[in-house]
Amino acid sequence: MKSYLDIETWNRKEIYEHFLTLNDPTFATVVNVDVTNVYSICKIKQKSFFTTYLHECTKALNSVENFRYRLEEDKITIYEKLDASATILREDKTFGFSFIEFDEDYEVFHHNFLAEKERILNSTHLFPPKYSLGCYHCSAIPWFTFTSHKEPVSGDKNSSVPQLSFGKVFKGNSKLLMPVAVNVNHALVDGYHVGKFFENFQKGLDKIE
Repeated sequence: MKSYLDIETWNRKEIYEHFLTLNDPTFATVVNVDVTNVYSICKIKQKSFFTTYLHECTKALNSVENFRYRLEEDKITIYEKLDASATILREDKTFGFSFIEFDEDYEVFHHNFLAEKERILNSTHLFPPKYSLGCYHCSAIPWFTFTSHKEPVSGDKNSSVPQLSFGKVFKGNSKLLMPVAVNVNHALVDGYHVGKFFENFQKGLDKIE
């Protein structure tokens, strides 16, 4: 389900129009997220760390409306919810793009993830059979940490699907931290909205029991 934003009455109309004139209207940042609690809980309960933080990340993105905006044919579409399109690694070290339907219930989300993982592990296809712009693209990069990050781009200045990457967990100031990179189109998303995402993401991770 989706609706359309009334650009003429939008309080960001001038900001939106300015960034549309740029050749590259995207901006990116990296934030170290505290995963001390969630990492410990997942280890104790033998629960998937990846799908646990991915679920909380998807909830946090959904909570900030601007992350659900998309540029489509000179209009701004508002998607009712975001799903996750994560890369999943195969045994031969290639990967496939997944399309994991979001659900507030973790168990349902985890089931959807397992179905996509099974599909990818038993195929050689890069792209999923189902796709929608109502998603975000993400990759886990557990082999190294990073302080900056650049995503591949198509060159389409109207590309508006948020891109995220999750790095290797490391110890810092007696905490376990995970670098999270976010890349967004500034015509739709500002630093304030990215800040709200990280705030909500951290709160969600801290509340896991």
